[in-house]
Amino acid sequence: MTAQLSFVGIVVADMARTLAFYRRLGLDLPAAADSEPHVEYDLPGGFKLVWDTVDVVRSFDPDWTAPVGGHRTSLAFRFADPAEVDGAYADLVAEGYRGHKEPWDAFWGQRYAVLLDPDGNGVDLLAPLA
Repeated sequence: MTAQLSFVGIVVADMARTLAFYRRLGLDLPAAADSEPHVEYDLPGGFKLVWDTVDVVRSFDPDWTAPVGGHRTSLAFRFADPAEVDGAYADLVAEGYRGHKEPWDAFWGQRYAVLLDPDGNGVDLLAPLA
């Protein structure tokens, strides 16, 4: 048996606020999706990002509870250069999104920063240093 990764699912408290965050990172999500309980975004290669409201998740898993004490999943967005990482981080924090780790030059050769999306999931921003 061979399994193929199909999607990453994210549970959201406020779909519109969450999608606004991901739009700022360059995802082309239609405005009409803001009022939907389930949203899918197709990525190259047949992979998807999927967002579901808490109500949707509880419709099939009534005992679901939000994780406590930090995020367990991160999504990483690659930029062309370090200045774009710095700019994206600054812009999103200025708009009221939560910064977690300000941009730094990581020892593995990337400009790196970490934000938290509106539901507390880690969102990494990265670009090659050279």
